[in-house]
Amino acid sequence: MASHVAVLSNPFAGKGRGRGATDAAVGRLRDRGSEVRVYAGETATGARELARTALAAGPDVLIVVGGDGTLSGIIDDLIAADVPVALVPAGTGNDLARALDLPRHDPIAAADLALDGVVRAIDVGEVRSGPRGAAFLTIAALGFDAKVSERTNRLRWPHGALRYYLALVIELVRLRPLPFSLAVDGGATEARPGTLVAVGNTSSYGGGMPVCLGADPTDGMLDLIEVAPLGRLRLLRLFPSLLRGTHLGRTEVRQRRVRSVVVRAPGLVVYADGERLGEDECTITVRRRALAVMVPDGNDDEGDGR
Repeated sequence: MASHVAVLSNPFAGKGRGRGATDAAVGRLRDRGSEVRVYAGETATGARELARTALAAGPDVLIVVGGDGTLSGIIDDLIAADVPVALVPAGTGNDLARALDLPRHDPIAAADLALDGVVRAIDVGEVRSGPRGAAFLTIAALGFDAKVSERTNRLRWPHGALRYYLALVIELVRLRPLPFSLAVDGGATEARPGTLVAVGNTSSYGGGMPVCLGADPTDGMLDLIEVAPLGRLRLLRLFPSLLRGTHLGRTEVRQRRVRSVVVRAPGLVVYADGERLGEDECTITVRRRALAVMVPDGNDDEGDGR
């Protein structure tokens, strides 16, 4: 059982749910006799600095209260410190928690994993674009869905879900196939025009849309999904199958398992874990079993595996 638990909290995660989740998790851990030190950060930069401070104190486990983006922003520090992480999901999507069968609506049960869970080593994706490299945990989106994310971030009105739906309508009106060029696993570059490309470490993004259905964050591979050029009506017809996870059988969709992929396209933007990670050209790779995560006992028959 962990005796020193560091808690890194994003109180504004999930439209403010992070604060209540932090209070519940910390109360539970202290009731169980753990030494708990809380570090609350309001920005990505602040969270990274606080994570380094927390890890320097040598905790047995670091709890992250927040979403996929909060965790992905401190991955390199976690790996360097060799400290396992327990995730108390408090974001809007929580797709990593889905992939690992973590409690998504019970911060007390999620916090208990810091004391009762077992270590599972999972893969980490990496996007390199220009001089920048950034880790991700779920799915890197390139193409139509990334442009919707970009448009959503640019809009100042309306607020909430309506802003996303407005961005979706705008990008549907502006829809054009992208002239993607792809090179897979060091092979030759292929011209692959399409509507979108997704590179998944886990199955879902956007709060449960299983675009990379079957992706396994412990297999040392990434799932590459390509959607062929589509008009507006055909794209709208594809959405229900994306939500149900039945799209992989459609002729417009191609799935491959890869270890690396280079993607180029004019006007390309890359989003993963809710963050903008690149543009125009990127190389996406996988770091096999790089991050130690506390999961329910019995979740992984192979244990740590590192």
